[in-house]
Amino acid sequence: MNAPLNHRSGYWGTTADLPSLLAQIHKIGPILEANAPENDKLGKLNDATFEALKPLRMSHIFAGEDIGGSQLSPTDGLQLIEAITYYSGAAGWVSMVHACIGAMSAAFLPDTAIARLFGGDIDNRFSGQGTPTGMLRKVDGGYLLNGKWSYASGIYHATYTHTAALLDDGKGQPAKDEDGNVIVLCAHAPVSDHQLLGNWDVLGLKATGSIDYGAKDVFIPDDMVFPIMTAEPQRLKEFFSLGVVGLAAIGHSGWAIGASRRMLDEMARYAVSKTGRAGLLGESDKFWFDYGRAEARVRAARAFLFEVWRDAESSIEAGDRVSTRQVSLIHLAKSEVHEAGVDACQFVYRAAGGASLREGIMQRTYREMLTAANHFTINPNMVAAAGRDLGGLWSERSWQFYDLVDKKK
Repeated sequence: MNAPLNHRSGYWGTTADLPSLLAQIHKIGPILEANAPENDKLGKLNDATFEALKPLRMSHIFAGEDIGGSQLSPTDGLQLIEAITYYSGAAGWVSMVHACIGAMSAAFLPDTAIARLFGGDIDNRFSGQGTPTGMLRKVDGGYLLNGKWSYASGIYHATYTHTAALLDDGKGQPAKDEDGNVIVLCAHAPVSDHQLLGNWDVLGLKATGSIDYGAKDVFIPDDMVFPIMTAEPQRLKEFFSLGVVGLAAIGHSGWAIGASRRMLDEMARYAVSKTGRAGLLGESDKFWFDYGRAEARVRAARAFLFEVWRDAESSIEAGDRVSTRQVSLIHLAKSEVHEAGVDACQFVYRAAGGASLREGIMQRTYREMLTAANHFTINPNMVAAAGRDLGGLWSERSWQFYDLVDKKK
């Protein structure tokens, strides 16, 4: 495991202590690891796993201290998610989803909604989907939500949904703004108001319970929505200028470095054992060359990730919003930790032979990494857009959700 990075400024919270949180994760790590096989079969985290994670209050790690959160920095959050993922990919994934969606809710909802969702002993956890495959119809005092959504990771252990939906224009068609763009709102409702529809028979990350869910005339109060494509932060405005996709990048990146580290550590432990094929590996110069290259790639990707995020934190701490160039680098670093992880997992899978083929940590991590790398937020179009920004072709554009778009005049 990597040594924790420590930094302090007047911007971040002071009530939560990173070394103590990491120590807590290492204490529960054996529980997370021991229950991972059962969780895979169950299709969600079992009670023992969730109860071990619950005291970390991951949905609150990025929320402001004034509303009951820890107000951690991105690099602190990266290290927490990395540490959880090292012991269990599914536990790390559910934790990062709760953390990132909790941050979005804390960032963009108005004060009246925050008063109900955060603060004091309130311990809400958030799950849902940011792709608008449903609609919101305006009614007195709010909206009615209808539709079906997929990939609701962690919803079995969430209390509120976070659901993107198109605004109905009153005629059953998507409403548009003055520029002709469809209006997409993110709605929040108790999980109990929804239908949980299953449909999570997948290659990897089985225990995340990333099922489909539905809504039929679910009432959403006026103050429980925000415009997901264009939301302006309501608090911690420098940090939350990252937007929805920038906040999600913290979680996905932290997950990837935790899984990559575990895979290479498992390979090393296997290779230095003294019997069977592992003994042959331990004597192979070719194996150790390939292993060294995998280590270099994974470590370089992680170093790039933290370099990028420390630069963004420096701007935030100075009272500035995160710049377009910084977001481009965040997306490049997010992509690279996944690409390095996929390559490392492919190497381990091939090198370990039957040990990685059969049920166990290596096989499970391999399946999970390939699944994670297929997530939409890792898509090549974002890397291409970031490349155009760095190359000077799109330097006059700004990030909006997953795209670099022309700045409004």
